[in-house]
Order: sequence, then C-alpha cells, then structure tokens
Amino acid sequence: MDKIVKQVVGIDVAQKELVVCFGRLSEDFTVEMHAYKAFRNTSKGFGELTRWVHKLTNPEVSLRFVMEATGVYHEPLAYFLEAAGYAISIVLPNKISNYFKTLEVKTVTDKTMAETITHFGLERKLESWQRPKAIFKKLRQLTRERDQLVQERTMVKNQLHAEGAEAEPNASSVARIKKRIALLDKQEKEILEEISKLVKQDEQIKQTAEIICSLPGVGLLTAATVLAETNGFELIRNKRQLSSYAGLDVKEKQSGTSIKGKPRISKKGNTYLRKAMHLPALTAIRHDEGFKAIFIRLVSKHGIKMKAVVAIQRRLLEMIYILYKNKAVYDKEYYKKANLLQEMIA
Repeated sequence: MDKIVKQVVGIDVAQKELVVCFGRLSEDFTVEMHAYKAFRNTSKGFGELTRWVHKLTNPEVSLRFVMEATGVYHEPLAYFLEAAGYAISIVLPNKISNYFKTLEVKTVTDKTMAETITHFGLERKLESWQRPKAIFKKLRQLTRERDQLVQERTMVKNQLHAEGAEAEPNASSVARIKKRIALLDKQEKEILEEISKLVKQDEQIKQTAEIICSLPGVGLLTAATVLAETNGFELIRNKRQLSSYAGLDVKEKQSGTSIKGKPRISKKGNTYLRKAMHLPALTAIRHDEGFKAIFIRLVSKHGIKMKAVVAIQRRLLEMIYILYKNKAVYDKEYYKKANLLQEMIA
C-alpha cells in the first residue's frame, strides 16, 4: 500500500456499546478499512479504545475520531477524547444517513455504520469539535425535564377527567390527583425560573435569546430549547441543515412514472426541536400577517391545514437561524414591504 496520509477512527455509538472501525487513506486515495472492534460505552471502555487505536496508529500521520451526534450517548466519549487531546469531529446523523445511501451497502448493521462513518471521515475535510459551553448542557437538561413534566401532567389530568366522569368519583383519589397536578405546576414554574436565570447569566446568550424572541410566537422557552438542542448552533452551517436536523425536511418517494408517494416531513431528527416549534407556529399564524398569509396560501394550494402548519414550523426554525447569523431582530413589516415591492415591479 502507498504512503498513508490520513487515519480515521469511525465510531457507531449506542447506549451501551461503541462499534469502532479504524480506516486509512493512502496517497493514491485508496481507502482501507484496517480493523474493527467493539467496546463498552463506559470510562473503562474508553481507555481500552484509545489503547487499541494507539497500537494501530502511525504516529507521524494525522488521526481523527469521527462519530454521530446521537442524543447524549456520544457525549461522555467526546469529552474523554477531547480531554486526552485527540482531534474529534461530531457529525449530524442526517449527513451520515445521506452519505450511507451513496455507498454500495445492502445491509445496515453497527459494523457497516461504523465503516460508513470512517469512510465519511476519510473522504471529507471535517471541522474539529470543541467542547460546548456548560450552559447549553444545563439548558438542555432543564428544557427536556420540563417537556417530560408536561407530558406527565397531561397524563395526570386525563386521569382526573376519567375519575370525574365516573358515576360516583372517589373523593380521596380526586384530591390526590389534584395535589399531583399542583406539584407539577409548581415544578414547571421552578424550571422556567431556572432557565430564565441561566440565560440572563451569559450576556451573549441573553442577546441571542432576545433576537430569537423577536419572532412572532417565539418565547424564552422556545429560544432556550433551540439553543440547547443545537449547542448554540455549533454543528449547524445553514438553515436547510437545521431543518433536516429537526426532522422538518421534506422527503419524496418517486420512481419513474409508476411510484409517486406524497411528500412528507422525514421526522428523522431531533424530536425536541420539532415539538418546540409547534405552538410558536400556531401563534405566528394567528398574530402575524406575514405568516398568516403564507398559511392561507399553502392551505388554498393543497387544502391540508396541518401540512401548512408544519411548513410554518420549518420557516420559523429557519428564520431563527437567519436572525442568529445576521444578529438582527425580526422585521414585522418584512412581508408587507416584499409584497409592495412585487406590486411595484409588476
């Protein structure tokens, strides 16, 4: 084999296991998948992984660890490798998924995914991952805790409704259920106050949140959720990538003239981001003339209100990123100005 110019460790991360592929790229651009091994996703497993890689590595050639952003399961390993001084790249799952489709791989296993990640790392020039601010991790913990709390409260309220609908409700049961609801309400209030304090502690994040909150329907909780789930847009490079990360990108299934499925959102992305955009989209449709006009136009086109709402969710999320990048607040007269300009041109 020709001279080695690049070495990549591709890691498919699961809750309990790391499936690892060590690959090399030669001077003539030949890719070699050199070795495979699985390790436990624990601190002990991390040590075994680095010792195994050290035995295979040419110290004179650059080495990079590449993994997907898989919820929270990749974080302990990323923090461990970063502290040890290794070059790390963390890639959005949709990027790896799209790349996987270009390869001649017929089966999807942990091993083939690790190989795909390695191949991706060898072919692409990737940016190095830096440990995000601790505040984003805290915000994510709080916003996710609040989301779980709201789900629990909905379930308890349903229990209260069912109990009250009985012919002879049990008074003590009803009282206990009401106490649980009151407790959950109190805890939600505490979480929201903690989120507000966290945001105000960091001047840069505070300013970013204020810019995001200039959008119709978007409040501090939504801004905090978006910043938390993207680590302050650390892995995001454009608005389309953000939509895809949230699973709000549109997928079409079409083959020749015989197969043509309806376009649907992929839903293969961050659930918390998608959920965070639902209520803001409904509020924007009700109270902002621009978004209301878009909603009406979309409904008149295909007649499906929910589909139009999802389109508004996607547009709102993309606009959050645009405002963040441009460091500019939302112009409520933007759509009026755009329509006026079109009339003048016509």
